[in-house]
Amino acid sequence: MKTFKKIAIPVALGVLGLIVYSSCSTGIPKGAAAVTNFNAKKYLGKWYEIARFDYRFEKNMDNVTAEYSENPDGSIRVDNKGYDYIKKEHKESIGEARFVNDKTEARLKVSFFKPIWAGYNVIDIDEDYQYALVAGSSLKYLWILSRTPSIPDSIKQRFIEKAKKIGYNTDELIWVKHN
Repeated sequence: MKTFKKIAIPVALGVLGLIVYSSCSTGIPKGAAAVTNFNAKKYLGKWYEIARFDYRFEKNMDNVTAEYSENPDGSIRVDNKGYDYIKKEHKESIGEARFVNDKTEARLKVSFFKPIWAGYNVIDIDEDYQYALVAGSSLKYLWILSRTPSIPDSIKQRFIEKAKKIGYNTDELIWVKHN
């Protein structure tokens, strides 16, 4: 029995560690590249979610915003808010983002439930930091963000074309209502 415990406990802990590690994907989809010469300070502030895929954690949500601010330790506070139009209630989720590499590369990892981290990669942004295309760790996660509740058609088309070239099925995007 002691021999079994000596083997079973480390094996169980190893398997658990692999599960946690595999759920902490902070990668970037093949074919995508994070913005370089990124100015994190200009990215801070409020963003409106213009489009996304249908994620379980944002199901039935309209009026979705994300507000980014700098924490004293240099990480970024993430404050996501939205309105569940089915349950008729406001929801909020606070998380933390950290740069994967240098702060001038828009490749971050974000966590709302530590120790689980996910990729957050700004793969396109206009020069004035008004519109952003954000990829997750895989082709399952994509967001179009704007500083205002709407986005010019030219930027929308630019982001959709870029996402398609990477391999995203942009026909599945949900266009978020802001009212």
